[in-house]
Amino acid sequence: MKVTDYIIFLAYFAIVAVYGFWIYHRKKQKQMSSKDYFLAEGSLTWWAIGTSLIASNISAEQFVAMSGDGFKMGLAISTYEWMAAATLVIVATFFIPVYLKNKIYTMPQFLSQRYNGTVAMIMAVFWLLLYVVVNLTSILYLGALAVSSISGIGFWYCMIGLAIFSVIIALGGMKVIGYTDVIQVAFLIFGGLATTYLALNLVSDHFGGHGVLDGLSFLREKAPDHFHMIFKKDSANYASLPGMTVLLGGMWIVNLNYWGCNQYITQRALGADLKTARAGILFAAFLKLLMPLIVVLPGIAVYMLYTEKTGIDVNSMMPGGELRPDRAYPTLLNILPTGLKGLSFAALTAAIVASLAGKINSISTIFTLDIFKKHINTAASEKKLVGTGRVVVIVAMAIAIAISPFLGIDKKGGFEFIQEYTGFVSPGIFAMFILGFFWKKTTSNAALFATIGGFGLSVLLKFLPGMMDLSFLHNFGFSVANADGVYEIPFLDRMGIVFVVCIIVMFAISMFENSKGDKSNGLEVDSSMFKVHPSFAVGSLIVFGILVALYSTFW
Repeated sequence: MKVTDYIIFLAYFAIVAVYGFWIYHRKKQKQMSSKDYFLAEGSLTWWAIGTSLIASNISAEQFVAMSGDGFKMGLAISTYEWMAAATLVIVATFFIPVYLKNKIYTMPQFLSQRYNGTVAMIMAVFWLLLYVVVNLTSILYLGALAVSSISGIGFWYCMIGLAIFSVIIALGGMKVIGYTDVIQVAFLIFGGLATTYLALNLVSDHFGGHGVLDGLSFLREKAPDHFHMIFKKDSANYASLPGMTVLLGGMWIVNLNYWGCNQYITQRALGADLKTARAGILFAAFLKLLMPLIVVLPGIAVYMLYTEKTGIDVNSMMPGGELRPDRAYPTLLNILPTGLKGLSFAALTAAIVASLAGKINSISTIFTLDIFKKHINTAASEKKLVGTGRVVVIVAMAIAIAISPFLGIDKKGGFEFIQEYTGFVSPGIFAMFILGFFWKKTTSNAALFATIGGFGLSVLLKFLPGMMDLSFLHNFGFSVANADGVYEIPFLDRMGIVFVVCIIVMFAISMFENSKGDKSNGLEVDSSMFKVHPSFAVGSLIVFGILVALYSTFW
């Protein structure tokens, strides 16, 4: 990078640091309570909630890994983003009212209140392991890899620098995270769109066009296989996105669990009133519609430039002679002009830092409020809880730094790594949440089955191909041959199967225990909670209308 690029990047760093410091001192109380530190209770506006949701969600796994999937499989990977927009509307309408009405502040608290302490404790440990070992480490590793390849700074220096910057923001609590996320998202969107603009211009220039619209037209003309949303069974990418499953199957479980049953995400809205929370989540839904322009189209553009052997350093895509799609976005940033490269670099860093800060805050929240306060020091003062939370922030990041290089994330493909390994627990989690919300007869033992049995069944289905021949399932669309010729169940279909099994078994266990007179702990739920303001209804219809138009266009 040139001196101008570093100046632009340092300007981003200074703006975020100064603004965060100002927010911290402006809203600082004599003694910060635990709810204030972890939830920023009552102080986040709708636009801060919406941008914080996006900043926490969009990170290296999107900029680097999803762009890599755009290079490999095309626009179809956008289904994660576009289906998320629909999911956010559903979560705002049906999930958030239940949380707020019952004063739920953490996901383990919900499980404890709805089921019992055993279920809550098991899931608190599950979530901590998942967030640290899969999510935090992958974001940190992919982020450091991208920043290192662009800046030329050593990998370990980049990793430690990102970690320190994220920890500093997280130590200020949810207020600082929420409001600095507004700045982060501004850099993320404008820098990301500028990168897409230049990528499409490069394609246009190569084919003798004039501007970005010509570039987009050339992409659709020259790489038509990269502009289909639904893959057929004979597609090489079917295992990643198995046909109609992206509209009618496991993709809903991925998104509803992530956006509706995830401390990392819902925490942004749990400290607000219902109207503000819904408005913020709807705002996030509109931003999600925009994300494929920023994180997927650049990957498709690099694919075109790569296949044409022009405009990029082909060797950077093939370290050690092996093509690595996850190198697409860093490769693109390396060919951007001076100034814009600094802005795009700042956008990428903003996405990484915001996501890391949000993730370690959620890890800290679960450990402090659901393990430390309930099982280690039940008499802990508010000051002690906040102090413990800050220690956990530092410890969690140190663990991530230590283990992230050993997970093989880069070789597998970062985005699929996160989705698949999160998918071992998400079907069972979503099953016990959805029945816990809306069926008062669901019992604690049924939830316990979903917790442990769902995970066990997911592991079994993952390794089943090594035990038996699954080729017969290919005719039904439930198996596909991998690179070794062994038939396996695509992980999205696997999640759908596990979810259905969990629902059926939970229903059976609950009906059996209810027949013996066992009582369950229902939440306060009534139909009036789900009424929405007319402006929210109109905004929701617009979101769904745009989605119908997008899927109709790129079917």
